[in-house]
Amino acid sequence: MTAPTVTRSATRWRKCPACGAFLYDKRLARDHYVCSECKHHLRLSLSERMALLFDDGSVELRGADIGPRDVLGFVDSLPYPTRLERAQRKTGQRDAARYGTAAVDGRRLVFAVLDFAFMGGSMGAAVGEAVTRAAELALAERLPLLLVTASGGARMQEGAISLMQMAKTSQALARLHEAGVLVVCLVTDPTFGGVSASFATLGDVLVAEPGCRMGFAGPTVIAQTIAQELPPGFQTAEFLLEHGMLDLVEPREGLRARLAALLDLTEHPVTTWLPQPTGPRPIVDPSAATDVAPSEVLALARHRERPTTLDYVAAVFDDFVELHGDRIGADDPAIVGGLARLGDVRLVVVGHQKGHSTTDLVARNFGMPQPEGYRKARRLFRLAAKLGLPVVTLIDTPGAYPGVAAEEHGQSVAIAEAIMELSRLPVPVVAVVTGEGGSGGALALGVADRVLVLEHGFYSVISPEGCSTILWHDASKAVEAAAALRLTAPDLLRLGVVDGIVPEPAGGAHCDPGEAAANVQTAIIEALGALLPETSADLVARRYRRFRAFGTAAQPLLEGRPHELSDPVRP
Repeated sequence: MTAPTVTRSATRWRKCPACGAFLYDKRLARDHYVCSECKHHLRLSLSERMALLFDDGSVELRGADIGPRDVLGFVDSLPYPTRLERAQRKTGQRDAARYGTAAVDGRRLVFAVLDFAFMGGSMGAAVGEAVTRAAELALAERLPLLLVTASGGARMQEGAISLMQMAKTSQALARLHEAGVLVVCLVTDPTFGGVSASFATLGDVLVAEPGCRMGFAGPTVIAQTIAQELPPGFQTAEFLLEHGMLDLVEPREGLRARLAALLDLTEHPVTTWLPQPTGPRPIVDPSAATDVAPSEVLALARHRERPTTLDYVAAVFDDFVELHGDRIGADDPAIVGGLARLGDVRLVVVGHQKGHSTTDLVARNFGMPQPEGYRKARRLFRLAAKLGLPVVTLIDTPGAYPGVAAEEHGQSVAIAEAIMELSRLPVPVVAVVTGEGGSGGALALGVADRVLVLEHGFYSVISPEGCSTILWHDASKAVEAAAALRLTAPDLLRLGVVDGIVPEPAGGAHCDPGEAAANVQTAIIEALGALLPETSADLVARRYRRFRAFGTAAQPLLEGRPHELSDPVRP
């Protein structure tokens, strides 16, 4: 069954509801109903939405038998059946949602789309049924599910039956999560109430159009309840992205391409082909490792021009799509992550992000994550486990941020849960220490099947400055403390903390970022090539044994190389 067509007004000009500009209708249609002056995204009908997102001729609608029922005999200023009849005449739809199958750049999926023009897209039994059937179809055919939302919330005319649709749709999506089927939610303006508090926010990836509004309670209700002025942009897509509730805000013109990229990066390829390595293999024999002076290591690992995670991601991987937010309260820029591809292998990349300029360093908190950053990382680890995607982490942090707000928001819990999540992931995990590996803030991304370190990187229980301050009450002894901590790459390899040392260009990674990235890529390719054939059970069991061995008789000991240090001052 093909989608019905709703004809737009024959008026040649219309006024933008946001800025008041007069817009020529034909141009507006060509621009996907986005104002050319202020970029306000006008609402689309159901048929226009499907035409925007899906390949021509690919839509097959289902659920023609789904329709509303007046189970309560509800009457306000009009009987409910009268309101339904008017909405049906206005939209050409039986109710506010339709579902079916379609294709995006040739990739099939199941979809359910809400139409705000039908009684504000409110969710009654018919909407809940359409969304639930879409989820059941996606599960049966193991196809990705796309949910497009636009709703004022629950349909009051159906009372508690409407309320039950929140549970009905949520449990349907839970089965998809359990089965490893991708769910993408596209949030459009507006999405409120029972829809926002159920299926609209339960996707693996949440994408929103610019300026769209989403929340549980509407802004008027909130302002009247708390008697406070609401912050600028409250409940808009941009506000929600900043507060960790969305992965992406994508202009309408780029939605189909973005959706196609997400579908590509989460599908299981026919092969696990990896590119041919171009750099030298990592050093895995401790006797072949060249010792580097701790003072040099500290300087080079912290060099401002040293490549960051995003630098490596751009050079090592293809088609990276960054995902944002912890779904609780913030998007911590000190940790970045998302979906990427290396050859045919789709994977999840997560790493600490610093910056090169002072502005970037401050914005990224010098690579020191807050709890929200570790919760974002954990969310991405879970996405990788659900979809069967390998994980690559890039570690470069002085440590987790030691601040009051971080403690109030559960820094210890966030780190502990990230460590635990990584330790049991049923997919290959490769970690690369690209610069500083500071304390538990680094280990939260470091519980891996293969742990590698760049030649001038380091990994330590504490920063050298922190160690010297605590034990010698003198921060100036940081270099001596670094030597005592045995935190350099060769010592880490001898201890078995890392599995290999990634060579750097002469003078350090910042002297030739391209060569450094090629070497990192080679190390990752080699590690993934060995790990991808392994079963999930073997990966988890071997990872357990790896970390179980530290501190036992199986742990190698470093032969004492004397360090000329004064005795610590005992507290």
